[in-house]
Amino acid sequence: MRTLLGILAVPLALCVAGSAQSSPQVIPLWSHGAPGFENRKDEPEQAQDYWVKNVHNPSITVFLPPKEKTTGAAVVIAPGGGFRELVFNAEGKQAAEYLNSIGVAAFALKYRLPGEKDSPYSMENVRQDAYRALRLVRSRAQEWNIDPHRVGMLGFSAGGAVVSLIAYAPGDGDPSAADPIDRLNGKPDFQMLVYPGGNVPDTITSSAPPAFLLVANDDEYGCDKVALNIFLKMRAAGVRVEAIFLAQGKHAFNMGDRSSLVTVKTWPQRMADWMSDSGYLTPATAIQPSEKH
Repeated sequence: MRTLLGILAVPLALCVAGSAQSSPQVIPLWSHGAPGFENRKDEPEQAQDYWVKNVHNPSITVFLPPKEKTTGAAVVIAPGGGFRELVFNAEGKQAAEYLNSIGVAAFALKYRLPGEKDSPYSMENVRQDAYRALRLVRSRAQEWNIDPHRVGMLGFSAGGAVVSLIAYAPGDGDPSAADPIDRLNGKPDFQMLVYPGGNVPDTITSSAPPAFLLVANDDEYGCDKVALNIFLKMRAAGVRVEAIFLAQGKHAFNMGDRSSLVTVKTWPQRMADWMSDSGYLTPATAIQPSEKH
C-alpha cells in the first residue's frame, strides 16, 4: 500500500487500535453538491483495496470518540494519494481510529482529485473543499461535543499540501453568506503534517497554526525537504513548531503498522505527545460556535 504522488512537476504531489464506530456517518460538504458541479454529486465513487477515486460529492466521514474519553479536540484528516486517488483506509480511517483512541473527534475528508484522468477540477476546488470541511465541523461543534477553537488538520503526503492550501492564508468566513456554514472561520487551529508534499509559501507569518511535522530523512519523493522548509519558515516567524526527522522509513508508511522499524511503528504516539503538550487533549466543555470562529 503506497501513497501515490505527483500531478505537478514540482514536489507538490511529492511531496492502532482505537474505538471505531461500526457505521461512521458520511456527510457531504454541500447538501446539493459542490458549487458549480451540482450535477455530478450523484456519480458513484470508485473504491478498491486501499484507494478511493472518482470523488464528485466531497464529504467528511465522522469518527467520534467514546463519551468518557472525549477531550473536545477535533481533527480533519486529509489522506494522500497524489491527487489521483485517496489512500482512504490507511491514511483516513486508521488515522481517525487512532485519534478516537486518545479522545479526539476525527473527520476523514474525501476531497476532489485534480490529477485523476479527465478530472474537471483544479487545486482551487481542493482548497474550497478543505475550507468547507473545517467550517462544517465547526458548525456542528455542539452536536459533536467539540471545541470549535481546537479544530486542527492532519495531512499525509498530498494531504499535507491540502492543509497548506488553507493553513497560511486568512480563513475568515463571509458574514453575508446565505449559507451560515460559510460565515464561519475555515482556518485550522493547529496542523499535523506527515511526509507532506506541496509548495511551501514564500512567506509564513506569525498567524500560521502551530505545527507538528514528521518525515523520514530518506523520503524518496523529497518530502523531507518540504518539511524542513516549513520548519525553518515557521521557526523564523516565531510559530510553535515541532519536527521529527526519522533516520529511515522512506515514504508512505501510513500509521506505521506495516513497518519493521520501531520509530516508524510508534510515530503516532509522538503526535499524541505533541497534542498533549500543546494542551489540545485537555478536556474542556464544547463551546457554541460563533459566526467568527
